[in-house]
Amino acid sequence: MNDEIRRQFPFFQQPNHGRELAYLDSAASAQKPQVVLDALERLYARDYANIHRGVYELSARATRAHEGARKTVARFLGARNSSEIIFVRGATEAINLLANTIGRQRLGYGDEILITHMEHHANIVPWQMLCEQTGATLRVTEINDQGELDLDSYAALLGPRTRIVSATHVSNALGTINPLGEMIRLAHERDALFVVDGAQAVPHLPVDVRELDCDFYVFSGHKLYGPTGIGVLYGKQELLAEMPPYQGGGDMIASVTFAQTTYAEPPARFEAGTPDIAGAVGLAAAIDFVEGIGFDAIQAHDAELLAYGTKRLLEIPNLRLVGTAREKVAVLSFVTDIHPHDLATVLDKQGVAVRAGHHCAQPLMERFGVAATTRASLCVFNNKADLDALADGLLEARRIFHP
Repeated sequence: MNDEIRRQFPFFQQPNHGRELAYLDSAASAQKPQVVLDALERLYARDYANIHRGVYELSARATRAHEGARKTVARFLGARNSSEIIFVRGATEAINLLANTIGRQRLGYGDEILITHMEHHANIVPWQMLCEQTGATLRVTEINDQGELDLDSYAALLGPRTRIVSATHVSNALGTINPLGEMIRLAHERDALFVVDGAQAVPHLPVDVRELDCDFYVFSGHKLYGPTGIGVLYGKQELLAEMPPYQGGGDMIASVTFAQTTYAEPPARFEAGTPDIAGAVGLAAAIDFVEGIGFDAIQAHDAELLAYGTKRLLEIPNLRLVGTAREKVAVLSFVTDIHPHDLATVLDKQGVAVRAGHHCAQPLMERFGVAATTRASLCVFNNKADLDALADGLLEARRIFHP
């Protein structure tokens, strides 16, 4: 990956504490390339109107842009058609939508939902809430000390009452890539639905939902170099057709009387009210940007930075990596004898932005016996100089706290 990619992100033209910023927090939210900013500006400056219901040309243009974005997402995920793509605010809303629609349909007292020990809170709390409402039970698959899923534990927990399995594709806190193909196959053998939290996967890995045969796949636009406030729920068409609405309002109806309302077919059924039109258009631009680079190049770049970053971090005294799976993306989580928040503060003064905390994965932190980690997450605009800046900053922190 050359510096030309980095130059496409205007964010890096500004100094940070007098230095070029080493931004190592894309797992939380990625910076935006110029093409995404241009798409947003163009939509608002030239093509903006409310969509679907206007008969005038400007509304038609905005509608074409929005529905064109849906087609782009469908192509990106390998969906059968664009009606399997629901626009939401993010992966969190997508999981909540599923819990409150098909979750309420499928679950009753004594039924089970199966998740993994490495889930983000967004893939824990909605299912806990559903269990409280229905009397279902939440079960959790164990992971090993490297942060890898224990497939034997997973298979043993799949039972006759398992109705839904929901698992991350890539761990936000560890970078672990889960063996989804085998997990989905085993779940379907038990007639369980499979939900994938792909928020951390789509910036790093090609995804084909038909090849995976997952029932639902969710992700957020802002981690894929797109805007905040836009996300995607993919669902198999036959499942979406069975699901009740999540919210009521304009554009999700077929007809309304005071006596009765009938609902539109998906995707409109799940998109009540005026959507984030610009967000969808910006997300499509981000997808075009990523596809222009190509996942072969992205994965090679990931592997190079992960190997180099691992080597540099292991040179730091008293540093332990948390999450050393054999299959992982470029995420480096670690603990030292300096508190992660203190470490992140010192690094910031050195022009290095990392995330410190539990990363919305408190059960996972407990599994590894730590309250928090420092996390460096890398993407297409990062380079080895960023990792050198991280290592130098860590050494500076040691000089401050352990002179």
